[in-house]
Amino acid sequence: VIWILQKHLERITSVGPRPTGSPENEILTVNFLLEQIEHIKADSASGPHSVTVDVQRPTGSFSIDFLGGFTSYYDRVSNIAVRLEPKAGAQHLMLANCHFDSVANSPGASDDAVSCAVMLEVLHSLANLSTPLRHGVVFLFNGAEENVLQASHGFITQHPWAKQVRAFINLEAAGVGGKEVVFQTGPENPWLVQAYVHAAKHPFASVVGQEVFQSGVIPSDTDFRIYRDFGNIPGIDLAFIENGFLYHTKYDTSDRILTDSIQRAGDNILAVLKHLVMSEELADSSEYRHGNMVFFDLLGMVVVAYPARVGTIINYMTAMATFLYLFKKCSHPSNVGGRYIKELAYATAVVILSWLVTLLTVLIIALVVSLTGRSMFWYNDFYTCIFMYGSAATGTMVLIHTLAKNLYYGVSCVCLGELYFDVSLLLWCGALVYLTANDLCSAYVPMLMVAFPLTTKLLLAREFKLRGASVKYSVLYQLGLALPYVHFMFLIWVVFEIFTPILGRSGTEIPPDVVLATLVTLATLFLSSFFLHFIYLARSTKWLLAGLGTVFTVFLVLVLCGMFFPYTADPSSPRPKRVFLQHTTRTFHGLDGQVKSKDSGLWINSFDYTGMQHITPIIPEINDTIRTSCQEDRPFCGYPWFLPVKFLVKKNWYLPAPEVFPRSPIEFQVLSKEQTKWGTVKITFEVKGPSHMSLYLRPHQGASLSSWSFGDGVPQYHLAGEYFIFYSHGLDAPAWNFWFEIQDPSGPEGMISVAISSHYFFGEDQRTVQLEDMLKRFPKWAFPSSWVSTYHMYRY
Repeated sequence: VIWILQKHLERITSVGPRPTGSPENEILTVNFLLEQIEHIKADSASGPHSVTVDVQRPTGSFSIDFLGGFTSYYDRVSNIAVRLEPKAGAQHLMLANCHFDSVANSPGASDDAVSCAVMLEVLHSLANLSTPLRHGVVFLFNGAEENVLQASHGFITQHPWAKQVRAFINLEAAGVGGKEVVFQTGPENPWLVQAYVHAAKHPFASVVGQEVFQSGVIPSDTDFRIYRDFGNIPGIDLAFIENGFLYHTKYDTSDRILTDSIQRAGDNILAVLKHLVMSEELADSSEYRHGNMVFFDLLGMVVVAYPARVGTIINYMTAMATFLYLFKKCSHPSNVGGRYIKELAYATAVVILSWLVTLLTVLIIALVVSLTGRSMFWYNDFYTCIFMYGSAATGTMVLIHTLAKNLYYGVSCVCLGELYFDVSLLLWCGALVYLTANDLCSAYVPMLMVAFPLTTKLLLAREFKLRGASVKYSVLYQLGLALPYVHFMFLIWVVFEIFTPILGRSGTEIPPDVVLATLVTLATLFLSSFFLHFIYLARSTKWLLAGLGTVFTVFLVLVLCGMFFPYTADPSSPRPKRVFLQHTTRTFHGLDGQVKSKDSGLWINSFDYTGMQHITPIIPEINDTIRTSCQEDRPFCGYPWFLPVKFLVKKNWYLPAPEVFPRSPIEFQVLSKEQTKWGTVKITFEVKGPSHMSLYLRPHQGASLSSWSFGDGVPQYHLAGEYFIFYSHGLDAPAWNFWFEIQDPSGPEGMISVAISSHYFFGEDQRTVQLEDMLKRFPKWAFPSSWVSTYHMYRY
């Protein structure tokens, strides 16, 4: 089976990048998938199941708040829907979703060809079961996910089978290989989590990941959102997360996805799908809808899951036990005049002060590193940030508590060790109560970090009082904390596994060292919390401080001397720098329709904070003399933004180059312009162009859009007074017609500026001689994603 899966994966990726609208996506991949599905249909013909295939080419539009918010329009994109059900038919359906398209310039093996290969074999396995399924399954191979979730919207809002879908599993990727993690479930419907827990062969799931992802701090989204928001159905979102450095690059190839990853994904998806389609819950999921689940796995071996309401009871019981423990101390005869309460309050203030000073110190170091041009030194050598920022955080914290012990308390004793243990318990308990009160399932983390230390401390109370920081006490204490700490360190590893690669594509405006230094510091503070009291039990910390200071100094000197280069082209572990290059021609028209200005050039975007500082020594023409500035009177600064990310990437370079002449140039015309009886001006347009275009609308001062032909008809998500409409089409799409109505103040500059850019992601129009020459000059450690584009601006 693994050999077949790998063969499927290699066949899909062998055609190269598969952007929507390309022959590779719409013809070669579609034909391959249909061919394999027909084989499966023939193999299972004598069994108890029927297989129905439908190729859907939907057209539609919708608005979404991703990347600040924009509107999407798609025309004849591709979906292959396969319905597997008992021959007697099925009333209720489960949906399994993958996407076979890829971004331009990437073969997209993990994102998401491997999932489609797995789905083919899961379909084959289920179709050949001798026992008929209780419910049906729709396997959706969608061909326009990278166009911001268009094909899934076309299926769930327009396909006749969609009305029978009761739940879904979405297969995605944010990295290349590794384990696939459940990072979103629901909304509500705890039975889905229970099904995964019960059936998955190799579980890997975290409600923490779900709440972090849904908070919006990760600049990404999946088809999960479409099915949830437009289909109102619950589901499970799974994704590969390891090695996100290669995500959406040329390195996302089939040979990098290990056999173990494919086997694990196949085992899990087959088992979970089989369980769901044989379950009673799928028939009437609304009966089991209410409530959320707390779920987390222990090192990928077993998943712990329980209803959120049970978690609330456990959390408050744990908090109550903590308060009883502290209350007992407050009521002790030694607490004369509230002495213990005062000492606890002062110690808590010392701990919080140590946190603030530690965080501030490490952030200052991160800013110094950024200002000296050494940002992202850790991108290729992650351990360096742990040694530098981690040693700085640990050393600062130890120093502050050592000073408190020597200068404020002036004594080292067991009572101080116990006091600072109580402070850590109190602070974690505060986090527990806060998260629980806000209905966050992630509250299980502080619950573990309270329950285990408290139990361990009570069991070792006699040992602690007799010997303080003895070796026996230290060993037993650490054994008692092993489970929550191992799990917590595992969560921290997942956070760094996800966020470190993201910082290499998070734009030019967010200093990644500040973000990473903050994460390292927070991890250090959290992990050290129940070890703080050892500082007060220890006779001296000078050797510890000396060691930490030496490590920090050595790594700071090495970093400032430029010993750690962020990028590498090492085939075994590449860390590419992401650069976007567009050879573009820009044309600006005036109110009279005549061309006012025109220019051409190579428009260059760096998608990380280092900009072009490492590229300039190799390609001297790309320097700050050609840096661009935003021309606010032009929609989206007058440049051909593919997606509305100008707020993330404000540092751009524009190198003059000859004009581009696409063989399929854009055709843009006004079909009509009329005054409506309700006082607005309605303008209707027609556009013919490539498969990817971006439309920008910028009403002039005093003017406003009142309605348009997109989505629900109400203009949405204006970004600083601008509107962004993303367009794509499959094969044989007709001309794009749209209209909008604008309330006209009749100003001298006209009502509105309209701009449209075309993007040639494939075929003969994707490259020019000048673009090819520039690409050859980029270093091997850079990944320049490139294409030809045009930008036309009009005023009305």
